[in-house]
Amino acid sequence: MDASALRLVKAIGDTGSFTGAAAALGLSQPAVSQRVRRLEREAGTALVERSGRRTRLTQAGEVLARHASTVLATLAAAEEEVAAVAGLRAGRVRLVAFPSSSATLLPRALRLLRDRHPGLRVSFAEAEPPGSLADLREGTYDVALAFSYPGADLGRGEDDLAGLVAVPLLADPLLVALPEEHPLAGAAAVDLAALAGETWIAGCPRCRGHLLQAAAAAGFAPEVAFATDDYVAMLGLVEAGLGVALVPALVQRTARHHRVVVRPLDPPAERQVVAVTTEGLVRVPAVAATLAALREVAAHP
Repeated sequence: MDASALRLVKAIGDTGSFTGAAAALGLSQPAVSQRVRRLEREAGTALVERSGRRTRLTQAGEVLARHASTVLATLAAAEEEVAAVAGLRAGRVRLVAFPSSSATLLPRALRLLRDRHPGLRVSFAEAEPPGSLADLREGTYDVALAFSYPGADLGRGEDDLAGLVAVPLLADPLLVALPEEHPLAGAAAVDLAALAGETWIAGCPRCRGHLLQAAAAAGFAPEVAFATDDYVAMLGLVEAGLGVALVPALVQRTARHHRVVVRPLDPPAERQVVAVTTEGLVRVPAVAATLAALREVAAHP
């Protein structure tokens, strides 16, 4: 029993004849008769009865006609909602982003989405990978902003990307943050090996892992005295002369201290920033629009 069957029974009840129902639905009268016979076989009972030149619904037919109004109205509402989502007049996107991207890329992307698709509802939370990617897999979020460091897959094997789609956004240069009185503060660029004897301030677990890896490649094991996910706190510790730190360039745009100097590394290093979603969600118009906005703002960081 499908929507077309309900429409047919309702049309017969409304018009009082096969001819009227055929005209209302754009069908031929023989097609209506054939469809009614098939419906009656499927229902196991008569749905219409003829009384002279008029056709009436049986009790079973009246039951179907009564429910048809509700079912067809609900179906029409569902079709309208789907059309609104497909046409970006409505829809929902749940974002999760790591802090330095949520302070830089995300606000401009959200502004683009609001201007272009005001009917979209966007929610946002902060989390670092790989936790954010685990939440994405579980369906808590639709799009995750994540990052990876050179020499390692996204998550260093912690994040299996099977079934996920990673959209490259930008290469984010890594900088070394030094107190302004540091002997290397005036250098154009700093070799990581020159900081072998320094006290270090590390960031998030993934960032700390990269620091250990990069320092090992430069021939030393860093003495990490402090660790914090808060880059403002990290730069405050650097300013106080308590250590040096590696910070991504995105952080420099929003977290600055007057007595902290940032210098590029020699040789240069960078992390890759990506937007991640699932293979199924990438075809959803609201998610596709979100990815497009992120790519657009990342092109002009």
